[in-house]
Amino acid sequence: MLSVDYIRNNKEEVIRVLKNKKREADVDKILELDRQKNESLLLIQKLREERNILSKKTITQEGKERGKKIKQELKIHEEELKSTEEQLSQLISYIPNIPLEEVPIGADASGNIVKHAWGNLPKFDFAPLSHIELGKKLDIIDTERGTKTSGFRGYFLKNQGAVLHISLMFYAFQKLIQKGFIPLIAPSIVKGFTLFGSGQFPWGKDEVYKLNDDDAYLAGTSEAPVSAYFSGEILSEDELPKKFTAFSPCFRKEAGSYGKDTKGLYRVHEFWKIEQIIIAKNDVNQARILHEELQKNAEELLQDLGLPYQVLLMCTGDMGEPQIKKYDIETWMPSRNSYGETMSNSIMGDFQTRRLNIKYRKRDGSKEYCFTLNNTALASPRILIALLENFQEKDGSVRIPKVLHTLTGFDKIPVAK
Repeated sequence: MLSVDYIRNNKEEVIRVLKNKKREADVDKILELDRQKNESLLLIQKLREERNILSKKTITQEGKERGKKIKQELKIHEEELKSTEEQLSQLISYIPNIPLEEVPIGADASGNIVKHAWGNLPKFDFAPLSHIELGKKLDIIDTERGTKTSGFRGYFLKNQGAVLHISLMFYAFQKLIQKGFIPLIAPSIVKGFTLFGSGQFPWGKDEVYKLNDDDAYLAGTSEAPVSAYFSGEILSEDELPKKFTAFSPCFRKEAGSYGKDTKGLYRVHEFWKIEQIIIAKNDVNQARILHEELQKNAEELLQDLGLPYQVLLMCTGDMGEPQIKKYDIETWMPSRNSYGETMSNSIMGDFQTRRLNIKYRKRDGSKEYCFTLNNTALASPRILIALLENFQEKDGSVRIPKVLHTLTGFDKIPVAK
């Protein structure tokens, strides 16, 4: 969330960002409400000062009458102030974050820039199968019974597919722990303020599953609960950055993807993720360094698995509202004959911490809002698409990357008998 001072002092830039991020908000209304708020605060202050002066004087009938009037006026103005602040807070919540200068301006995915690619695309001397066909042939994926029991986009992972899924998650978890990240098992049932804090609300509310309990939702990523881990707290500058790796199930309605990727494991309602999340100082240069660290960790995982990928610098029209800079990693998926998104990596600046009220005390005693960063280290079952399709053999079996052999207990998934 941007401060109203920033919006007031950078009105034209905010309007330009709204256009570049394809969002709408009434900036003039925000500034008018802020003016009304300040007028109300000043008036309330004067009335309270007058009340204090009256309380120290000898009680007179005139003083009593004025005291009653002040009480009535205060009630009216305080209610007006509360209403103004609520309206102001709601409108400001629709203002997206300001991208860094190196972020390309673009309307959609066509404006993204390929930074680099890694790995050699597989060359098959046979007609390769899709992960859907492989899953059935190997008896490791069952979408038919998944749909029967869970509904549209439901699936079962079974036999070696289930083992491979867990092994991938654990491999990524261990790797990040060894790099000094604090391991967390994050809750998937979260309160609304965590989703507002992360920036999921108000824009992505249609994507979130609401539970029957009051103020209870299913998180689409552990970014929401972990970003809110220190909500309302003041940290010490010396303990930053805080680096977490969080494992959690994730749930998304995919409401905005009607008709897209309706078969297979690419776009499903529930999946599992290993997330990297950093709470850092309010320092753009340090944030850039940490962003590259998160990127390196995610790329190393794909390199360990031997999966070819490309890295995109996302443009303004294809990045989320809270981000000031974002990379996507797309991994090669033969059945799509293209790369498919498997990881994202974002600097959020102080957008989330302003919503969550997370500050740190600097060495000079002053306080400032923290920065947050997050990165999808690994998401499954989507990563299974790339792994199964890239490492398939002519007979329909699938080779398992060497780094997973100890965890899986097998080096190949044979065709089911």
